[in-house]
Amino acid sequence: MPRYQLLIEYAGTNFRGWQVQKKGKTIQGLIQKKVSDLLREEIILYGSGRTDSGVHAIEQSAHFECKNKIKKLDIFIKSINHFLNKHGIAILKIKRKNHNFHARFSAKMRVYKYMIINRLGAPALEKNRGWHIMKKLDLELMKKGAKKLIGTKDFSTFRASTCRAKSPVKTMKLVKVKSSKNRIEIEFRSQSFLQQQVRSMVGCLKYLGEKKWSLKKFEDVMNSKKRSLCAPPAPPEGLYLFRVFY
Repeated sequence: MPRYQLLIEYAGTNFRGWQVQKKGKTIQGLIQKKVSDLLREEIILYGSGRTDSGVHAIEQSAHFECKNKIKKLDIFIKSINHFLNKHGIAILKIKRKNHNFHARFSAKMRVYKYMIINRLGAPALEKNRGWHIMKKLDLELMKKGAKKLIGTKDFSTFRASTCRAKSPVKTMKLVKVKSSKNRIEIEFRSQSFLQQQVRSMVGCLKYLGEKKWSLKKFEDVMNSKKRSLCAPPAPPEGLYLFRVFY
C-alpha cells in the first residue's frame, strides 16, 4: 500500500488537541475523516507527536497509507484544503514515502517555538497566538536560564503528572531566547519532549524574567525533579510546533 507524508499547518484554538478523543473536535480526527472521505476508503493518520488543546503548528508531520496510489498530488491538496481551510487547517505538502518512514518514530529532531507578546496593550491581530505579558521581562536573565536547560538531564520538574513517557531524561539540543519589537521568541530543539515540558519550562523562564526567581532558584527548581516546585505552565496559545526533522 502506498504511504504518504503530510505537512500540516493549523491554529489549535478551537480544537481539543491533535489526538483523536471520544468527545470534542481534534486535528487528527478531522483530517483523518476528510482524507477518508476524499479517497473513499478508511485511512489512519499517524502524527509526529501530540499537541495539546490550543497549541498551534507551523509544520506538523503525519503519514497514512491507502489502497490506491494518489495520481495527482496537487489536485489532492487543493481538494482536501477545500474542506479543511474553514476549520483553520491547511495541508502544505504531500510526499510519497517508502515503508520505512514513520512520522513519529523516524523523527530525529522536533522544534517548538513559544511566542510571548511583552507589552502593555493586549494583542488584537494576534489574539490566541501568543502569551500576553504586561510586565517588562528581563531578557538577559531569561537567556541565562535558557542555557541551563541545554543538555541531557532529568526533566521531572517540567513533566505533567499524566505524562506516559518511559523516562524523564531528555536531551535538549538548543534553547534560544530572542526578542524583536515587544515579541519574545523561545526556541526549543530535542528529539522528543515530555508532556507539557515546553510550556512548563517557559513558565519557569517567565518567573526568571519577572525576577520572581533568581538564577540560583531557577537552577534549584530544575534540579529538584519535583513537579510541585515548578512555576505554572505557560498557556497553550503561545506554543507552536515549528518543524520536524527526519
